[in-house]
Amino acid sequence: MNQYVVEPAALTTVPVVGSDAVFPVRRVYCIGRNYADHALEMGVDPREEPPFFFCKPTDTVVSNAHGPVEVAFPPLTENFHHEVELVVAIGEGGKDIAVEHAARHVWGYAVGVDLTRRDLQLAMRHSGKPWEIGKTFERCAPIGRITPKAAVGALTSGKIALTVDGELRQESDLSKLIWPVDDIIAILSTYFTLAPGDLIFTGTPHGVNRLEAGNALHATFDGLDDLHINIVGAHKELA
Repeated sequence: MNQYVVEPAALTTVPVVGSDAVFPVRRVYCIGRNYADHALEMGVDPREEPPFFFCKPTDTVVSNAHGPVEVAFPPLTENFHHEVELVVAIGEGGKDIAVEHAARHVWGYAVGVDLTRRDLQLAMRHSGKPWEIGKTFERCAPIGRITPKAAVGALTSGKIALTVDGELRQESDLSKLIWPVDDIIAILSTYFTLAPGDLIFTGTPHGVNRLEAGNALHATFDGLDDLHINIVGAHKELA
């Protein structure tokens, strides 16, 4: 038996709708600027090709079977943003996956929010440096419970929305993705060998905006479990 020199990290898991089972998370991939209106509000050409990707550490994923997810307002930012997204859970791995076979690799779906320190992201982008510090911090990838694909079919459309304190901030339809889910899986699999347990954030629609401590977020996607998030003060102890 191996002896660890430090305590190994706990496995990150996400609850599953209608089951006591959980989905074990391996890697977290994100595609950037995948709705044309969001690309425009970020000041870039929505026809940019090819699509680009970034990753979040596995342990930034947080989900609750019951009740809201609590996220502490992160340090070193004065422009903290929400980005609601459909999240795809991979159940069958592969490399160089054909677009027409991509759907068979999907295990399920959830609604998630890519939380972003926008000021840090833009400062790094403008100086030509990696902008990981804008996209990665504790609990920056909250997602709702995962709904099996067997229960909803392969998703190609559906309303996605996010409210903050009851005010609608983001709303669109999955059919408006520049790169649809099957294309995302196929293209991503040319860069990485996908494996069971991978999560893919598929892009956010327009309407990204500032968050403050005390905000209550409600993220929805037609037919999937809702996600509630409470933004709390930076010094609150989180379970």
